[in-house]
Amino acid sequence: MIYADNAATTRISDRAFEMMMPFLREQYGNASSQYSLGAKAKRAMEQSRKQLAAAIGADPLEITFTSGGSEANSWVLRGVADIYRNEPMHIITSAIEHHSVLNACHALEQGGVKVSFLPVDHAGRVSVEDIEAAINSNTRLVSIMLANNEIGTVQPIEEIGRLLKGKGILFHTDAVQAVGHIPIDVKSLNVDFLTASAHKFNGAKGTGILYKQLELEFSPLVFGGQQEHGLRAGTENVAGIVAAGYAIEESVGEMAERAKRLKSMVEKTVKGIKEKIPFVRINGDYENRLPGTVNLGFDNISGESLMHLLDLKGVCVSTSSACNSGKDEPSHVLIALGLSEQQAKSAIRISYGKYNCTDEVENVVTAVYDAYTKLIANR
Repeated sequence: MIYADNAATTRISDRAFEMMMPFLREQYGNASSQYSLGAKAKRAMEQSRKQLAAAIGADPLEITFTSGGSEANSWVLRGVADIYRNEPMHIITSAIEHHSVLNACHALEQGGVKVSFLPVDHAGRVSVEDIEAAINSNTRLVSIMLANNEIGTVQPIEEIGRLLKGKGILFHTDAVQAVGHIPIDVKSLNVDFLTASAHKFNGAKGTGILYKQLELEFSPLVFGGQQEHGLRAGTENVAGIVAAGYAIEESVGEMAERAKRLKSMVEKTVKGIKEKIPFVRINGDYENRLPGTVNLGFDNISGESLMHLLDLKGVCVSTSSACNSGKDEPSHVLIALGLSEQQAKSAIRISYGKYNCTDEVENVVTAVYDAYTKLIANR
């Protein structure tokens, strides 16, 4: 099997798996307990907090653990809305955000919050000028993802951060696809909130990360005990948190070499497919993108059918976000790029990761061509 859907989830790294296992068996103490077994769990958890903070240029006290990126995104949107619950509130976001942001915004609209969903260009990039034009006296939050989960396009977050600095407007970036894959420094980006998820950078599923500037007051997500600075009560997922720390440390250490290899793999994949299917379309920004992700459009066929044929050939790709799979709807991201419904439904996403090797490219290209040829012949 060739797994080429790393944007959906990644295989846990051998190192992260090895380091988390003791906290499922021998070192299974509750991190809030006072005896030595609990204290060891607490120390391991705080070590992971330091590792994750170092990876994004933050202070460990600015890192809060959640159950995943979707929870962290929802928390930011709802938490900021709670801060301004007695004032008029306006949020600016983009049309291509993850559904955990879009649906949270739609829910807030039901409560009277005004939301501007900004368009993107044909490459999937948000205009800084559009953000500036959308700001009004009630704008409290701007939420723009760092890198898109379907097309890999990287947004001008640093420029947006410079625009917002000093305006009293909070800035959140959903960096779930970016953390561990491209260099990130929260201070350079001028973001107040950044969200991430461990299973996207070879950690374990069930561990999310919220970066929040230290001086910002924030409403608790879960009431109860004093876990996570009193912001998220409940027994911590110590094993997952430990795995996240070692996974991010490993990802950052390998980042430059891995990015070079994955970018080369994507380029060879695109070149090989284009030689066999010349009119294949690249969706999104081919230059300003994540190194291992590419979204390809094959007009006149179904991307879902192509995906299933590739699965039979032992190649795993996707047609859209894993969160939206199974729905007979075109990708909202691809529609926002200006594609027709048919064009959007003809696309597949290939996303390489840590455990892919260059030798797999030829097999992916051949499998895509053979599956495409079969679909065309059966039309």
